[in-house]
Amino acid sequence: MKNSKNSLRIGIAVAVIVGTIGWLAFSGYGSSKSYYVTIAELGGMGDRAYKSNLRVEGFVQPGSIEQSGPHVTFLLNEFESHSPKAASGHLLKVVYKGSEPPPDTFKDDAQALAMGTYGRDGVFHATELQAKCASKYAPAQNGSAPANPRAAAAQVPQNDAPAMAN
Repeated sequence: MKNSKNSLRIGIAVAVIVGTIGWLAFSGYGSSKSYYVTIAELGGMGDRAYKSNLRVEGFVQPGSIEQSGPHVTFLLNEFESHSPKAASGHLLKVVYKGSEPPPDTFKDDAQALAMGTYGRDGVFHATELQAKCASKYAPAQNGSAPANPRAAAAQVPQNDAPAMAN
């Protein structure tokens, strides 16, 4: 009789521990899940947009960055500013309040990925922010010619050291 009582207690303890671990794993999986959406898709998500963790990518609108310590407010555009589509692109206001300042590559026209939640106020509240370098291949300004790498290489002085004899 004594063995069956101990076995029952151990069985109940194991069941409680396994159940608790299973519940934590299931609830942790659901809370860490995030959806990748474009700025245009965000508007069509309806109520799901307000209840989900989201990742939104776009280009930082030039002149929109307002920084106060590690907190930043800016606009994301779905197109780069020098794109012909930029004027008709959807804009999204992003408020970043993270524990770290934004990366050094976070500048005007940089491609940025904001992770957080979309508020009913129409503002994306980001807790994480990643940025890529701004495009180095922007169109040439009017009247300027592209750089010629061969001409620049021809102007580099050659080493005047004599050739080695065999």
